[in-house]
Amino acid sequence: MSLPPILTTTEEIAQLAARLSQHAAIAVDLEADSMHNYLEKVCLLQFSTPDETVLVDPLADVELAPLKPVLADPAIRKIFHAADYDIRCLARDFDIEINGLFDTMISSQFLGEERFGLADVLKKYFGVGLDKKYQRADWSRRPLSDEMIRYAAGDTFYLHRLVEILEEKLIEKGRLEWVQEEFQLLEKVRFTVHEGPEFLRFKGAGTLNPRQLAVLESLLQWRDSEAQRRDCPLYKVLGNKQVLELARAMPQGRKEMAVVPELAPRLVERYAGKLLFAVTQGLEVPDNELPHYPRMQRREKDLQAEQRFNRLKDWRKGKAESLELDPGVLINNAILEELAKRWPKQIAELADIPLLKRWQVRELGADILKVLRK
Repeated sequence: MSLPPILTTTEEIAQLAARLSQHAAIAVDLEADSMHNYLEKVCLLQFSTPDETVLVDPLADVELAPLKPVLADPAIRKIFHAADYDIRCLARDFDIEINGLFDTMISSQFLGEERFGLADVLKKYFGVGLDKKYQRADWSRRPLSDEMIRYAAGDTFYLHRLVEILEEKLIEKGRLEWVQEEFQLLEKVRFTVHEGPEFLRFKGAGTLNPRQLAVLESLLQWRDSEAQRRDCPLYKVLGNKQVLELARAMPQGRKEMAVVPELAPRLVERYAGKLLFAVTQGLEVPDNELPHYPRMQRREKDLQAEQRFNRLKDWRKGKAESLELDPGVLINNAILEELAKRWPKQIAELADIPLLKRWQVRELGADILKVLRK
């Protein structure tokens, strides 16, 4: 594969958009810098048609608006591998909408592939090896090395040929309509904007008492500001396990901090003063202002619903094995729980089950009702 061009002007991007609009399908990918900067951003876009592979540098002084109509046009197939994150990033950073999606990772999952990462799939079908070290590269740095450019181009170069293989297999198995519905739902995913205290989105916060929660919130606020100051991801300042143990221990001196589990001596040396200050702020929150972790009201155990759920899981295991699919791909636990709780009796009632897709009702509905009637 020759080194593809990198477009760095709006005029070049407009010309690319005009060329892309002439094709029935285009392969798309992006690279971001989530492991290297405080605010992650899209750093590179890759496009492949059967005729060419082109990279676009959104960090240059360019407008990506010319690409919007092409990417939003459902008549032009957009081939991605693992599109979820890319679709969210494109919408957030550039207000770009994707329609006409074909996701080769989802297709691989619905074909029962045990290994469905892009590197694994390309290795299987084309004998191509992708160097995974560039998955963690800092794509915000310029200039990009020739090796990084080739790696980025490889993410889309083979997708047209891959779709031909996967689509034929999906048709043979009668699962093309299944994945098409999955694609339509995936086109609508977006990042959510969180509000309220940081501890509400922190794993392990529910194990802390109100005073420890106040300390945790103070530590999280400090970590965020420090990461912003250094322009680095949160984990490069302090890991979640370390923050949780600090909140649990609430150390009030260096000696106490030195024995906090998970906290390395180098971190104590570097941050002791700032961390102790953050802990003190949490300790000084008045009792009547202490935060409380929201608790879900405990529902009474429904033994019959639990039995229905277990029957559904047993049925799913056998059905997934017969289809050579992962059980979670066939139908996930959240849907099974809703089915067990709501206990539908007729096919028409399945339409009211949250997250249950049309293809699942069509292909699995009769079996589900039969299991629920036992």
